[in-house]
Amino acid sequence: MSPELKTMKDRMHQIVSAPWFERMIIAFILINGVILGMETSPALVAHYGGLMQWGNHLILGIFILEALLKMIALAPQVDRYFRDGWNVFDFSVIVFSLIPATGDFAMIARLARLLRVLRLVSTIPELRLIVSTLVRSIPSMIHVMTLMSVIFYIYAIIGYQLFHEHDPTHWRSLGISLLTLFRVVTLEDWTDVMYTAMDFHPMSWLYFVSFVILGTFVVINLFIAVVINNLDEAKAERLAELQGPVTQKEILKDLRETQKALNRLEERLERTS
Repeated sequence: MSPELKTMKDRMHQIVSAPWFERMIIAFILINGVILGMETSPALVAHYGGLMQWGNHLILGIFILEALLKMIALAPQVDRYFRDGWNVFDFSVIVFSLIPATGDFAMIARLARLLRVLRLVSTIPELRLIVSTLVRSIPSMIHVMTLMSVIFYIYAIIGYQLFHEHDPTHWRSLGISLLTLFRVVTLEDWTDVMYTAMDFHPMSWLYFVSFVILGTFVVINLFIAVVINNLDEAKAERLAELQGPVTQKEILKDLRETQKALNRLEERLERTS
């Protein structure tokens, strides 16, 4: 690698790693979100439609420039840019945003613009951590969802057998019974369903209360516990990545500082003796 290319690479790396650069990209993402919101108003589009379109093109150009700077910073190993999943997401947003907003692709192009707002997730480290935590929680959540499905299925069959004749609106089939239980587990007016069932079976409150306890307070808390556990692990891994291994350069720097401190201490001892 030539000295000029290395200098340019180091300079680009300093730029894309600088806090001000990250804040600038976040600001443009927020501005783009505001523009997308303004485009939902016919009155604003009638008066400022041209300005909004110009702003969309400008922000897209800034995103393209950002991707190019990051690739230059990794030159000549540009493939390292695509090894990062968040970079792949950002690049995909740019590609979809280049779809012309005309003809059959007009609706797709408009929806693709919304992906730019999602770039806020890939730009802010804290949001990336949360998304990574949710993704890594999926395998554990599958087991929790399996347990919840079994509970739903059993209670749906019991509810159909007990209440379908008296309250066919909520219990006339297995599918409707499952929807009713979903309503109950969300605690949305579930007492109305319970009181209707109690008109026919006075002790049916045991059925509903037990399901609410199992479905809401137990299973939902299991979801929360899985997410929190994976969040703690993700934070520990992130901290380990930030710390990284100690390099030879850092060791030599610490040795020099220690030597300087010892020299100053020696000079003070000589002056006092």
